[in-house]
Amino acid sequence: MSSRGVLAVAGVEWSKLLAQLKVRVVLSACVASPFIFAAAMRVQSSVPADTLFGRSVTDSGFAVPLVVLGFAALWALPVLASIVGGDVFSAEDRYGTWTTVLTRSRSRGEMFAGKVLTALCFSSGAVAALAVSSVAAGLLLVGRQPLIDLSGVLLPPAEALVRVTLAWASVMLPTLAFMAMAVLVSVATRSSAAGIGLPVVAGLLLQLYALVDGPEAIRRLSMASAFGAWHGLLADPPFYAPLVHTTAISASYLVVCLAIAYRVLRRRDIGR
Repeated sequence: MSSRGVLAVAGVEWSKLLAQLKVRVVLSACVASPFIFAAAMRVQSSVPADTLFGRSVTDSGFAVPLVVLGFAALWALPVLASIVGGDVFSAEDRYGTWTTVLTRSRSRGEMFAGKVLTALCFSSGAVAALAVSSVAAGLLLVGRQPLIDLSGVLLPPAEALVRVTLAWASVMLPTLAFMAMAVLVSVATRSSAAGIGLPVVAGLLLQLYALVDGPEAIRRLSMASAFGAWHGLLADPPFYAPLVHTTAISASYLVVCLAIAYRVLRRRDIGR
């Protein structure tokens, strides 16, 4: 396996992605939806008061990306992680092209690394686009007013921007962990429907489990808990223990899922 081969595979995969309507629609939604949300908040009297920072969406532009992040963690981030990761391998099974790309082009290791790199870059880029668009929507449509954090402390605009940026950065690794799960399901089932759908369903179930009274050990090992660890960044003083713990859990899921997926692909009879 060579880096040149991996980049060649990734280049081909990106050209295939950019030709797909669903990819363009998803990226467009990531850019447009925060502006639609912020504009809707400005023209109506009610606000999402039952969500974190929901009461502040019309008072501070820095509250807008935090509310968007809270909503996105419920289902949007698993979708962004799975839309490519759950299809990038099973698409070869759907079109029957595995034997062609492996015998005439690249090795299994290069194909795996290139496809995973493509899925990783897409998931990261989609989350980054949603984050930047959310911040821009808040600042342009609401303003640069100071933000009241979860402890009731008034954060000046510069510090609020740093806290919001860190909050969005904290969900990047959990999103990639869901991407790795989608890759594993895609490789194991050879089905795009399963590769995209199962991680999203798993994310929703884990979010629901977080609301019920269940064993704490399962809750602590859940990837979904990582999507709420940013709350500690918006307290005064900030607390980082949940963020450190969930980051380690997400990294473990990422490595284990990709390792199993690669082993399954290497041992599989492509001709079958």
